Amino acid sequence: MPRAGRELQDAGTTARRRARVGLGLVVAMLVLPFAVGVMVRSGTMVGLVTGPLAFLLFVELCTAHGPTRCSSARMTARTLTGMRSVDLSRIASVRLQTTFSYGTVHRVLLVRDAHGVRLGVTSTAGRRALRRALERQSEVVMGARPRVSRAARACLDAGRPGHLAVHTVLVFLAQVGLVCAYVVTLLEVGGIGF
Repeated sequence: MPRAGRELQDAGTTARRRARVGLGLVVAMLVLPFAVGVMVRSGTMVGLVTGPLAFLLFVELCTAHGPTRCSSARMTARTLTGMRSVDLSRIASVRLQTTFSYGTVHRVLLVRDAHGVRLGVTSTAGRRALRRALERQSEVVMGARPRVSRAARACLDAGRPGHLAVHTVLVFLAQVGLVCAYVVTLLEVGGIGF
C-alpha cells in the first residue's frame, strides 16, 4: 500500500478512536446518575449536573472549532477530540444537527465520509466546499451517492427561507420531550417521585 494511503487510513482510524472515546464519556455521564441513584438513592443531583453537560458535550464532540481548511478533496478542522479531516470525494452522509440556546438556533452540518470520519461544519467556507463536493459527487454516474437529509439539503440551499421551519419545530419539541423524560426518570430513580 502506498505511504500516503496508509497515513490517510491511520488518520481515519485515529479520528474514529478518539470519537468513540468522546462518545463513551457522554454515555458514561448520562448513565452515572442512575448508577449513583441505585447505590446511594441520591443520584438526582448528580444527574441534574451531568445530564446537561453530557448533552452539550455530545453536540460539540465533532463540531469544527476555529478555521476550517478546505480544498477540493479534503476539509480539515480542529474539534474537541483533535484534528479531523473528511474526504470530500467520498462523502457517505450529511445531516443537520440543530440545537437551541438563549433564543438562538445553532445549526451544524454533520458530514461523514466513507472512512467513518465525522465533522460538524459550521463555517460559511465549509458549507460552500461541502455544497461543491456534493454537486461533483452527484454528477458521477457510478458509485454510491451520499445520503443527504432533507433538512441538510434545505440548509445548504441558503436562498430558500422558511424551508427549515418544520424541522426546527420538530427538533425543538423532541429536545424538550427528551429533557422532560430524563428529569422525570431522575426524580423517580432518586426517590423524589410525585
